[in-house]
Amino acid sequence: MTEPVKQASTKDRVLDVAERLFAEKGFTQTSLRDITAEAGVNLAAVNYHFQSKDHLIAAVFERRIGPINEKRLAMLDALEGQAAGRPLVVEDLVRVIVEPVLRLIATPEGACAANLIGRAHTEPGEVFERLFTGHFSSVVARFVAAARRSLPDLPDVEVFWRIQFAIGAMSHVVAGQRLIQFISGGLCDTTDVDGMLDRLVAFVAAGCRAPLIPARKGEPA
Repeated sequence: MTEPVKQASTKDRVLDVAERLFAEKGFTQTSLRDITAEAGVNLAAVNYHFQSKDHLIAAVFERRIGPINEKRLAMLDALEGQAAGRPLVVEDLVRVIVEPVLRLIATPEGACAANLIGRAHTEPGEVFERLFTGHFSSVVARFVAAARRSLPDLPDVEVFWRIQFAIGAMSHVVAGQRLIQFISGGLCDTTDVDGMLDRLVAFVAAGCRAPLIPARKGEPA
C-alpha cells in the first residue's frame, strides 16, 4: 500500500507561491492579492502566518538565504580554525562567500532561488535595507573582519568596495546564466558548477588583490 501524498501546509504553500512570484515579478510588483489567488488561500491566512508583506518577504528569504548563511559561517569557522590565527588566503575567503550560492542554483529549486537573489540586489534600496538588517548584517560583519585580516594593506573604504564588487560578480553569475550561454553560443557550460566556481573565485580574488588606485581630490587617502 502506497503512502498518501502529504499536502503542503498553508504556510508552506504561501511561501512557495510568494517565492516564485517575487522572483518573477519583483517584490514591489507582487501584491498579497496575487499571492493569495495563486496559493488558493484568503488574506486572513497570510496575515495570520506573516502579519504583513514585509514579514512575508523576510520569511521567504529566511527559508532560502538562512541555510546559505549558516553554511557560509560553518565554512568560515572551519577555515579560521585551520588557520590558527593566521589571515585566511583570499581565494579561500572568496570561496566561502560564493560557493554555497552556486551550489544552491545547481539544485532543482535553484532557478527560482537565483532569480530571488538577483531581485534582492536590483529592487529599490529600502527593500534590500530591510533584508540586510534582518538576514545579512551579522554575516557581513564576520566577513568584513576576515577580509581586513586577509588584505591588511587595504584601507576600510577599499575593503568595502571590493566586497561590493565580489557580491556583484557573484550575483551576476547567478542571474546571468542564460546570458552567458547565449553570448558564448553554448561554449560556457553553466551546469559545470565546479568550473564556474573556480573561475569566479580566481577572478574575484585577483580583483581583491588589485593595486590601490590613486585617491581623487577630496577623497581620503
